[in-house]
Amino acid sequence: MFDQASRAEQIHALQERIRGMQRTRLEVRTLPTSAAVAELLPQGALAAGESYVVEGSTALALELLREPSGAGSWVAVVGMPDLGVEAAAAAGVDLDRLVLVPHPGDQWFAIVSALVDAVAVILVQPPARARVGEAAAGRLAARLRQREAVLVSTAGWPRAHARLAVVESDWAGLGSGFGHLRARQVTVASSSPTWQGRTRSRRLWLPDATGAVSAVVSRVAAEAPDSAPLRSLGRGA
Repeated sequence: MFDQASRAEQIHALQERIRGMQRTRLEVRTLPTSAAVAELLPQGALAAGESYVVEGSTALALELLREPSGAGSWVAVVGMPDLGVEAAAAAGVDLDRLVLVPHPGDQWFAIVSALVDAVAVILVQPPARARVGEAAAGRLAARLRQREAVLVSTAGWPRAHARLAVVESDWAGLGSGFGHLRARQVTVASSSPTWQGRTRSRRLWLPDATGAVSAVVSRVAAEAPDSAPLRSLGRGA
């Protein structure tokens, strides 16, 4: 029993590695992508037909919608009742090309599947107890590839092309017991099957003093523009 389980895990890991190698070899159409997060994504951009996971930050998830929306694509947000049009507008999403489904109920997955035929990027917050199986995720993945759409989930999702998570957070703007919070620095870690166990991370303003999402540029990096803004974590780093 243990040997069978171990063998199954090895086969699954091999399948993920092969899938990742195939993705890097085939030409993939990409969507407009925020410069702040591009280097945290395989191919350096949102790949049409793929799914992504963003955990720990609604603002970071919305940043993945901003550039496609600004370029004229329709986007949708499903299952996020606390997200209003004001917050979407503040994040830079074009309200004229935004579909909001705040209370999808038990039909949330069917609604997401239907929206794949109508919009370019779907941000979904699955219900707390929802579990997406491999078979259902596989069928939806086929629809995403056919329509060249992108799915962004705030919770775990099978076959995700990349997973982004906020792992550190620091607010700026407070003085000695007074002042206002003006900006927040975060460390975003990203993992992907295409990176074969490695993890990338980047410091971001989320938001910066202007309310936008941008990369944190250190004084050393500003003086040496050729220095790499990313650092690699994990095996082989």
